[in-house]
Amino acid sequence: MDVGFIGLGVMGQPMALNLARAGAPLVVWNRTPDRCAPLRAAGAEVAAGPGEVFARAGTVFLMLADEAAVDAVLGRGTADFATRVAGRTVVHMGTTSAEFSAGLRDDIRASGGQYVEAPVSGSRVPAERGELVGMLAGDEDAVAAVRPLLAPLCRETFGCGAVPGALLMKFSVNLFLITLVTGLAEAFHFADRHGLDRELLRNVLDAGPMASAVSRMKGPKLLTRDFAVQAAAADVLKNNRLIAEAAREADLASPLLDVCHTLYGETVEQGFGGEDMVAVVRALEARTDGAGGHHRHRSP
Repeated sequence: MDVGFIGLGVMGQPMALNLARAGAPLVVWNRTPDRCAPLRAAGAEVAAGPGEVFARAGTVFLMLADEAAVDAVLGRGTADFATRVAGRTVVHMGTTSAEFSAGLRDDIRASGGQYVEAPVSGSRVPAERGELVGMLAGDEDAVAAVRPLLAPLCRETFGCGAVPGALLMKFSVNLFLITLVTGLAEAFHFADRHGLDRELLRNVLDAGPMASAVSRMKGPKLLTRDFAVQAAAADVLKNNRLIAEAAREADLASPLLDVCHTLYGETVEQGFGGEDMVAVVRALEARTDGAGGHHRHRSP
């Protein structure tokens, strides 16, 4: 049977294109039809709706924005749900709460389907290059069947046990990413306001032990104020909220995450949610420039 892919956004479109280019018999659907054009050009079939994708595909990848979009595509809560998922493997690749994912697994199993959680680490550029890092959770046989399909998308995949182990692992990874990029933005802001050569800062960072693929990708963006999206600030805020909620539920301290949560909230409130996550530097600048240019201390 065909492989299905629903959700062709910033991440989903390059991921689906890599599947199509690898020769997978692909059928796709996206709520905004023009996102399907590159897939059609790459040889994928474009379905008229999500129901057609499930009718034709034995395995369906979902790379959707939020929980409501997942439920809508699956027809969850309607008679369509069982029809769509019975005998199918649903691969949930987006980022939702762990509780939502566990509930979805239970509902799909009860309707005769299989469920694999498969969030990925990486933004648009690694998605385009097929260099994402996949985390997989679910029944061993379902995970084993899905893993080869992820080869064109992921540089490496890791088994994370039962659902929601993969999403909790993704949250752990994203906690580090969010605090790392926010720290990098603050370093560039600090250097800028001290009148330092920010290109020199980038060169020093690149030469030192803290250099990473992330700093080498985000440093030049901060240097040139290039806010074109790799990972949107609004999406980072959503991820931050999900991680913070998971921390609260487990009664965990997360002080760095909580400060970042506030800063990304300010970035989005200022109208920069559609820009790359390095736009968090705008929130730092706004704080510095507030109250007559004097630094303001705020509790998160």
